[in-house]
Amino acid sequence: MRFGLHRTLLLALVMLAGILNYTDRQIIAVLKPMLEEQLGWSDADYGFLVAAFQFAAAVAFIFAGWLIDRLGWRVGNPVAVGSWSMAAIVHGMATTMREFTAVRVALGATEALGTPAAIKTVAVWFQARERSLALGFVNAAGNIGAIIAPLVVPVIALAYGWRAAFYIMGGLGLVWVLAWWALTRSPYFQNPPPTQATAVEGARVPWRTVLSDRRTWAFAGAKVFSDQVWWFLLFWMPDLFIRVFGLDMRGFGVPLATIYAIAAIGSLAGGYFSGHLLARGVGLNRARKLTLLVCALLVLPVPLVLMVENYWLAVALLGLTLAAHQGFSVNLFATATDIIPQRRIATVISIGALCGNLAGMFILQLAGWVLAAGGTYAPMFALVSVSYLLALGWLHLLQPVLRPAD
Repeated sequence: MRFGLHRTLLLALVMLAGILNYTDRQIIAVLKPMLEEQLGWSDADYGFLVAAFQFAAAVAFIFAGWLIDRLGWRVGNPVAVGSWSMAAIVHGMATTMREFTAVRVALGATEALGTPAAIKTVAVWFQARERSLALGFVNAAGNIGAIIAPLVVPVIALAYGWRAAFYIMGGLGLVWVLAWWALTRSPYFQNPPPTQATAVEGARVPWRTVLSDRRTWAFAGAKVFSDQVWWFLLFWMPDLFIRVFGLDMRGFGVPLATIYAIAAIGSLAGGYFSGHLLARGVGLNRARKLTLLVCALLVLPVPLVLMVENYWLAVALLGLTLAAHQGFSVNLFATATDIIPQRRIATVISIGALCGNLAGMFILQLAGWVLAAGGTYAPMFALVSVSYLLALGWLHLLQPVLRPAD
C-alpha cells in the first residue's frame, strides 16, 4: 500500500513526534537507579512520581482532544510537541521531590496532546482502508522511542550527567517543530483530501452528543483494561530487570530495546492483519474483533516472566506481550476511526486516553506500594494476563456489531 511522497513525509513526522514523546517520558524510568542513588528516592517515591505523571495526563485529556479538534491537525501537532519538549527540558533543572512532581505533572499534561493530534492527522489524511496500517506505523514509533531511551539515555547520563539527558532529548523536540512548519507550508497541505471534508479545521465538538454515545464508552472502557498494561511495563520494566534478574543500568539497555523492537513488529503486524482481512472482503466487525482476540490470547502466558531464570526468556515473554498490546492498540484506535465521526474523533480519543491513564495511574501506584511493602510483581502480572480479554469483552458488550460512522 502506497501513501504517496507528501503523506509519507507527513506520517514520518508524526512518527518522529511519537518517538520523542516516548523517549521523553521514559527517561525517568531509565535513570531510576542513578536518581535513587543521588537524590535518595525510594520505590514509593518513584511510584508516586510516575503516578503523578499519569494523573496529570488523565486530567489534561479532558481538554486535550477538544483542543486538538478546535486547533486542527496543522496547529495541534507543533503545539503538542513544543510544549512537552519544554517540560522535558525543565526536568534537568529539578532537584527536590516537589520540583520533580511539578515537572512530571507538566510533562504529563502536555504529552496528553500527542495522541489525539496524531490520530486526528491520520483520520484526516488517510482513507479507512489505509488507517490501520498508518496507525500501525504511528504506534510503532512509540516503541522506537522506548528502544532509544534505554540505549542512548544511559550513555548521555554516564558521560555528562543525568540533567544533560533531559536537556538534549527535550531540545530535539524544538527542532521537530521547525521541521513541521517547514513541511506543512507546502501547497499540498493547504487543504485535506475532499473525501475527508468532515474533518475540517476548527470543528465544533458537541459534548452532550459525545458523552451520550455508546461508541465513546465502548472505546474508553477498552482503553481502561488495555492501557494499564502498557504504562505498568513502560515504567517498571527497568526495575523488574534490576530486582528480579540482577541487571544494572548498563545491563538492561539491550534487553529493553529488544522488547520494544518486538513490540514495534507487533504494531505493524496488527495493522497489516486487520487491513488484509478488510481488503479480502471480511466484514469490519469480524476483521477488527478477530484481530483483537488473537492479540488478547497472546498475552495470557506473561506471568511466566516471574518463573524463568534466564532473563532472555523473560525478554521473549515481555516482547510477545507488548507486541500483542501494540497490535491490540492499533486495532482499537482503527476501530474508533471506523465507527466515530471524524469531526469529534480527537475528543473521543482523549476521553479514552483519560480513562486509560487513570487505570495506569492506579497500577503504577499499586506497584510502588506493593514493592515498598516487600511484595512481588505477581499481583500486577496476574492482572496483565487477562486485561485484554476483559477489554475485548467490554467492547463487544457495548458494540456487538461494529458499523462504520456516517
